[in-house]
Amino acid sequence: MTETEEFVATVLPAYVKAERAIHDGDPEPRKALWSRTDPVTLFGAAVTRTGWADLCATFDWLGASFSDCTSYENELVAASASGDLAYHVAIEHSTVSIDGTAKDYKLRVTTIFRRENGEWRIVHRHGDPYDGDRDLEHGVTTAP
Repeated sequence: MTETEEFVATVLPAYVKAERAIHDGDPEPRKALWSRTDPVTLFGAAVTRTGWADLCATFDWLGASFSDCTSYENELVAASASGDLAYHVAIEHSTVSIDGTAKDYKLRVTTIFRRENGEWRIVHRHGDPYDGDRDLEHGVTTAP
């Protein structure tokens, strides 16, 4: 198994479980995956934050906003691991209630990981709204 294959096999199941949990109102599994060592950054679809204290508060706020997740899919586009750094790029498909209003949405997400004490920890996440139809009109695709 390559370093990247091992990274994906180890990290992706826990990542997907954590994202499903936060979309159902529980931020704790997501928080458990993140590094507590600066620098840590979030360029989220809703907010931008730096530093663990701000990220932790943001994850609690998101957990309080989300509920009733009926669907979450992580469509892996690319991933790589080398030494103590790794990343994965995905399209996240979610069906969830946000502040009580049901919503379907997609995000383009890039997540960067750092190995700390032998475990992969998230140090950066960038997510923005994804509209595949609009992106295809502009010549952007997720496949070669």
